[in-house]
Amino acid sequence: MTHSTNKKPVHSGKRVGILGGGTAGATIAIRLAALGLETYLFEKNKSLIDGPPMCHLHAGGNLYREIPDEDCVALLKQCIDILRLYPYTIDVRPTVFAVPTRDEGLPEDLLPRLDILTDAYRDLISQDSNNKVLGEPENYYQLYSHEQLTELAEREQVAVPSTVDEWMIPVAKYLDLSKVKFPLIVVQEYGWNIFRLAASAQLALEGDEHAHVFTDTQVKQVLPVDCENCSNADHHVTKWRIDYQQAAGSDSVSESIEVDYLINACGFRTGVIDDMVGVKVTRMVEFKSSYITHWEDNGGQIPEIIVYGNRGTPAGMAQLTPYPGGYFQIHGMSKFITLFDDGLVASSQDSAQPELPQQYVHYIEEGWDKAPLQARSQQAINHIAEFVPTFHSARTVGNALYGGQQIPGQDDTLRVADVSLYSNIRYARAENVKASSTLIAADQIVDELTALGLIDNDTPANRNRYAHEWSYLVRNNSLGIDKVARMLAEERGFPPAMADVNHGIREKTLDNLPSDKT
Repeated sequence: MTHSTNKKPVHSGKRVGILGGGTAGATIAIRLAALGLETYLFEKNKSLIDGPPMCHLHAGGNLYREIPDEDCVALLKQCIDILRLYPYTIDVRPTVFAVPTRDEGLPEDLLPRLDILTDAYRDLISQDSNNKVLGEPENYYQLYSHEQLTELAEREQVAVPSTVDEWMIPVAKYLDLSKVKFPLIVVQEYGWNIFRLAASAQLALEGDEHAHVFTDTQVKQVLPVDCENCSNADHHVTKWRIDYQQAAGSDSVSESIEVDYLINACGFRTGVIDDMVGVKVTRMVEFKSSYITHWEDNGGQIPEIIVYGNRGTPAGMAQLTPYPGGYFQIHGMSKFITLFDDGLVASSQDSAQPELPQQYVHYIEEGWDKAPLQARSQQAINHIAEFVPTFHSARTVGNALYGGQQIPGQDDTLRVADVSLYSNIRYARAENVKASSTLIAADQIVDELTALGLIDNDTPANRNRYAHEWSYLVRNNSLGIDKVARMLAEERGFPPAMADVNHGIREKTLDNLPSDKT
């Protein structure tokens, strides 16, 4: 694997510098390089998109009962959009939502929102038939009564489910039906694989002559080059200098590049760059973790299972996410599992960068200490086993998906955010709480670059984005993604099977969809 291009800049076209190679930085880089901008992407890790835990395409945001309906519709639109950019990252399987008997809420409380989402999905398909990537609108969600599940529990489990009833057989068999309210809700919210996402971004950027990727590289500082009235709060910058150092060896020297526009996509570290640039902003950062387990007694493929609960309490939401090979990722939204007592921190008057406790910074940079990782992994298993009793037989595998998540502003329930633009200094900051909003952020930056005269918006390349004619999808297929994703999983210490999907959105599915293009 080539970790960086390591080439000295030689192009004379307009240049954009992107700091941070997570989902936001990589997606923005794909978008801008496709327009012919010389795009320089800097990432401190050895590979792209190696950040906070993700596993679920929030195509409707039904995981979050507390957010507004309009945010759920926004998540639906964003997820369909990002799915069409990264189709080989998706595991097509439903998600089952259950309200526990101890909870004050009712399943019926969610139905008005689900009807709104169904209508929104239908409208998106009417605008572009290629948006029909979640199945038929009338099947977006379905309800299952206690009687239906009792009947399904008597059926033989199907190793490779092909209908919703077949997906629900293991739910009927394994979920403790005495601890949940009815009906259960089944929604077409799919799995989203971070290793395949990293592989897709890597292959997309490797194949673009305008993309220059520097991984394993530390940005030392950024400085304005052409600056008017720099001592004035409303000053103007037209060029930035990025000083960076590659970690190729102890004798590596700092190098520099000048860019016409600077994009901060540093995730939970965005405040570090804000401080360098001189931008004051209020934000929070939250350290979160999910845990990888192996469960051999599941009898075959099962859907994702969500049991609602009050965030931050011992009865916080339980989330069981399936991967191939009997591996499962667990979120438990209590402070003993996914959340941490001191894991949510805010910026100060002196700095835009919230300071996580050093222990969590150590975890992010060096890896978990074994004892607390083992303890939390076992607590995660116990959390799931309260509702899926046979999950007690699952075992820990000594790894987790974790990291710091940025949250703009002061609302820790925020789930929809995209980008902040500072036109006078040619600076943008990606503020993606959810990875699905990164393509929308890229579009807003394109609009900004157009307004600044750095690019022409009305080009075939820009129109291709809205038709989702991404050139890398022509060059790559699911087998290519498989190979790179498995390599990335192994490099990061995860079972290679976790880089696979059970049910992918195949090329023929995409190719056979009718097109509205003229």
